[in-house]
Amino acid sequence: MNSKERIILLLLSALNFTHIMDFMIMMPLGNYLMPYFGISSQQFSFLVAAYTFSAGASGFLAAFFVDRFDRKRVLLFGYIGFLLGTICCALAPSYSFLLISRIIAGLFGGLIGAQVLSIVADLIPYERRGTAMGMIMAAFSVASVFGVPFGLYVANHFNWHGPFIFVAGLGIILVPLIMRHMPKMDAHLKTGTAKAVTPLSLVGGIVSDSNQLLALGLSACLMMGHFMIIPFLNPFMEFNMGFSKTETPMIYMVGGALTLFSSPLMGKLADKIGKHRLFVILVILAVAPIALITNLPKIPFYLVLTITGFWFIVSSGRSIPAQAMISNVVPPERRGSFMSFNSSVQQIFVGLASVIAGLIVVKTPDNKVLHYEVTGYLSIGIILVSIVLASMLNTKQQQNNRLLEVYQHPEKETEMQERA
Repeated sequence: MNSKERIILLLLSALNFTHIMDFMIMMPLGNYLMPYFGISSQQFSFLVAAYTFSAGASGFLAAFFVDRFDRKRVLLFGYIGFLLGTICCALAPSYSFLLISRIIAGLFGGLIGAQVLSIVADLIPYERRGTAMGMIMAAFSVASVFGVPFGLYVANHFNWHGPFIFVAGLGIILVPLIMRHMPKMDAHLKTGTAKAVTPLSLVGGIVSDSNQLLALGLSACLMMGHFMIIPFLNPFMEFNMGFSKTETPMIYMVGGALTLFSSPLMGKLADKIGKHRLFVILVILAVAPIALITNLPKIPFYLVLTITGFWFIVSSGRSIPAQAMISNVVPPERRGSFMSFNSSVQQIFVGLASVIAGLIVVKTPDNKVLHYEVTGYLSIGIILVSIVLASMLNTKQQQNNRLLEVYQHPEKETEMQERA
């Protein structure tokens, strides 16, 4: 990987850090926002879902036109709008204002993730893409190691507005750096095939392509399986398990610190042993910690950190080979549209997971949460389905690669026939 690629990936990782932190900080702020605004667990789940549903809607609409523009311009447009929405969150005086601000942030934030992944896929060949995805996904780890604990520290010592101010301030610093150092990302425009697509042609193209359908199903399972248990993890640890507000941030800090090191390694391992194989291994390894976390007995906090830390490693790790596989289902000239549609699906299913979790989990008058274990069982079932989808997608891609190789090198087909 050359220095130019590293600089671009570093900038994208920093941008991804602020974007992910803005979303993740809502999860542990549940036990601040619910008492502050006097809202129920269902109303809090709407705050989480508001961002994801609006991001899903904007991602869907963006799919019809993003491939007509330089990916850098689309990324900056979405990111600046997202920062404005985050500033509104920081200034929110009421639940309704905060809900509307989350919707605004989501509308622009829905453009970000797809553009980041599209730029990585355009820039890095598939053979090295696992390593690149590992660097991008490490932003999740940094957001956990530094962002979430720092955000909770600010909320503990000042108020819940502080974390949003921090995200917006850091993002404002990043904008000029991205404008200066990131080159134009318009190679997909030079093929002459980039054009606007109608909703009918976009959906028709996806429905008629089993690869795209499988990729979208895989994305949906990944998001829903993970975020089924995330929204109420912090309230469960504090109100049910009895851990203090100074202890619960350690769950994110330890888990994030571990994945900060494991994510790049997972990326390299995906390129070495195969993206599908690594994905299956990590999904299977995730079953036990999910079952333990959502049915946690009274155990010492260091054992809790061990279980949740392992869960962070395998959960973030499985996204790396999965995203590499998903980014490879369409050619570059259609990648922006597909990745935007894929991002839309991800956001919708994150929001759906939050809403379902909010309907399942019940908050008692003393703030304890009930039926949290049910969300764990659902999460396990969903991620096991993702193994089936990933295996089908991998088989399809291998068949397509063989057909492409024969098309480009007809002599190889003759050689195989002679050997047969």
